[in-house]
Amino acid sequence: MAERLTSVSVNNTLKAEDYALLRSSGIDCVEISMLDYMYDTLDIDEVVRLASKAGVKVRSFHLRFYPFFNIDISNTDEEKRIYAVEYQKTFIKKVSAAGVRIFVIHPSGEPIADADRPARINAAKRSLKELAEYADEFGSVLAVEDLPRTCLGNCSKELLDLISVDSRLRVTFDVNHLLKETHREFVHAVGKYIVNTHFSDYDFIDERHWMPGEGDINWVELMDLLDEAGYKGAINYEINRDKEARFLTRERKIEYTDIKKNHIALETRAPLETFCTRLPV
Repeated sequence: MAERLTSVSVNNTLKAEDYALLRSSGIDCVEISMLDYMYDTLDIDEVVRLASKAGVKVRSFHLRFYPFFNIDISNTDEEKRIYAVEYQKTFIKKVSAAGVRIFVIHPSGEPIADADRPARINAAKRSLKELAEYADEFGSVLAVEDLPRTCLGNCSKELLDLISVDSRLRVTFDVNHLLKETHREFVHAVGKYIVNTHFSDYDFIDERHWMPGEGDINWVELMDLLDEAGYKGAINYEINRDKEARFLTRERKIEYTDIKKNHIALETRAPLETFCTRLPV
């Protein structure tokens, strides 16, 4: 098995016993990813303290991206774009001081009309350059996430264009966001820039955030592609763990031990066990 850490996306409400459960289940690290209303009350020092006490590393932090009208670094209204950039800076500074070094950022909200796309890309690139420079001051890195549908960065070509504005920019590879190209095409183009992942499965119709094995991704191929690209970072699960998910029903809720078992199976190319039923889309 490759020596990649097992990670899950969690919010800032976890308590000491939650982190203890994560660690006892074999989870090595977490990405802090929250609902929009949680950001302004975040105590990142306490989050890191609780996680560290249990032996869990806070490896990455997902910067706020919603609501789109207020937090969108591709906004072509210059005043709103600057506000979004300055807002993200406050979290880069605060969270970097707590020892977290990878920041996931969405290059835009949505929907974006084709006619507006060039201007939105230019605005996003200006913002990303400024934020990459700012993150670097704290020894941190900005990892731009590939996004689905009409969002910016919805294919490797556009994502590469976005990060071309600064050599320090890197990529968070969300494997259930690709709707315009194959995983092979994406990893071959972007692989060397990937420093973080969001792992989940889907049906190639839209993002679903199912457990790997519940959807249609060829996981043996994808893991081989990441190996070929030299990716050695964490495998971060960004999944809906509930018994009932969108277009999916499970026998029970997914537990952290299921995630660890799933990761081991991915790395060893073993069959992925599931206990779900797909529903009509």
